Amino acid sequence: MNNQGLWISPTEFVSFTEAKRNPALKRHIATRSRAETATFGAHLPNPDPILKAQGKDIKVYRDLRSSALVGGNIRRRKAAVLSLERGLKRGDASPKIERFISDWLADLDLDRILRELLDAPLYGYQPLELMWQPLGRHLVPQDLLGKPAEWFYYDQHNALRFRAKDAGPDGQPCDPQRIIVARQDATYANPYGFPDLSMCFWPATFMRGGLKYWVQFTEKYGSPWVIGKHPRGATDDETNLLLDSLEAMVQDAVAAIPDDASVQIIEAAGKAGSADVYRQLLEYCRSEINVAMLGQNQTTEKDSNRASATAGAEVTQDIRDGDASIVTAALNACIRHVVDLNFGPHIAAPDYQLWQQEEINKSLAQRDKTLTESGVKFSNTYWQRTYNLQDGDLQQTPATPNTPAFAEPAQRPAPDQTALDRAINRLPPETLQQHTEQAIAPLIHALQQSPDPTHALGLLAEAHPHMDSQALQQHLTQLNVIANTWGRLSAIADRED
Repeated sequence: MNNQGLWISPTEFVSFTEAKRNPALKRHIATRSRAETATFGAHLPNPDPILKAQGKDIKVYRDLRSSALVGGNIRRRKAAVLSLERGLKRGDASPKIERFISDWLADLDLDRILRELLDAPLYGYQPLELMWQPLGRHLVPQDLLGKPAEWFYYDQHNALRFRAKDAGPDGQPCDPQRIIVARQDATYANPYGFPDLSMCFWPATFMRGGLKYWVQFTEKYGSPWVIGKHPRGATDDETNLLLDSLEAMVQDAVAAIPDDASVQIIEAAGKAGSADVYRQLLEYCRSEINVAMLGQNQTTEKDSNRASATAGAEVTQDIRDGDASIVTAALNACIRHVVDLNFGPHIAAPDYQLWQQEEINKSLAQRDKTLTESGVKFSNTYWQRTYNLQDGDLQQTPATPNTPAFAEPAQRPAPDQTALDRAINRLPPETLQQHTEQAIAPLIHALQQSPDPTHALGLLAEAHPHMDSQALQQHLTQLNVIANTWGRLSAIADRED
């Protein structure tokens, strides 16, 4: 026995982490074949006032998504969160665990998972089933599937249960390692959370009804009334013939009537005020839905200005951040389960975060660039704090105290170069001095005889052919041959070693 596990036989070892794994983790729990749609008498009813009044479950809210306004606002809510930057923050977790979680998340369809989790603000709560599968020596969720919220309910102890047909009237308790729930504003009194679509139910209902009556009103009063007059003694067949002619006249503007009948066209005057009543009702319902879903109605109303639209966008950011916190809380709960099963409890886990990419202050960046070029050195802490950089983005520069910035790094010379330098230093300086004086003596004599710079250039040109540099060139050639031979011999010796 050790701190990793227990030997149950000379050839079989069971780790503590493996022992904690439940074989039922690989089984699919919430399926359509097992779901029971009937209402249980022992469950805790959802205290949502709309659902209580309608006597229905949250499926009544799903029907609201068919409305163009509600459906468009839902897409806008989800798109605002999906546009955020996302990633893991290691925190106190080890690099090994961070790489493990990062590789696992890379295999998931996070866009779809985030969209399903974002149903929680709409319906109050959104269950997510973890589909565990073995991965080598580890066990990770192969997928995270959002399940219909109406399949689940909370009992009197605020414990989540699945409405399973084969589990009796009390349902099946949900294992926290199998089902995680994203909730909005859940409390002890209301574990189901608060659904934002509950605020849109009545405005959307009145909007549909108002639109229906507005269409009927338009059909009734939008076209002129065509009135036909026939003789008092006309038969029913003659009356029906006149009606058919009038109907054809409304559609085609052409009609054939008897010569003893008359037609009168009357415009529906004075009905504009009645039409405005329907328009005002629809605009009010639209405004209420925008406030409920987006927190404002300025960016979608025709009479808004730039200032009001900007203020409305700031409110939308607050709602977006609230939706993002619901998503990250659910994903971090899942990451916690993965770390517990594979590395043990009380082990630090990385944190999944969503954030908005901040715009860089151009004036501040220009100031820092100017100061840096002038010699000012900022610390890595300053760069991280000012420009929102992560750990590891900046390369650590080792400190070199008491070393001038222009000093070259000290290097140990090669043994071959050391031997060659010693040989050159042992050359007799008298010989080198004699060869040098012999070579440049005519030049020195020409400079001494010239009265001005112009005349000196002419004398130097005349003295150049008389320079005796043969001895100096011969000496330097010999030194070059020796150095070349020494280098070749050293290279051959290095290859033999």
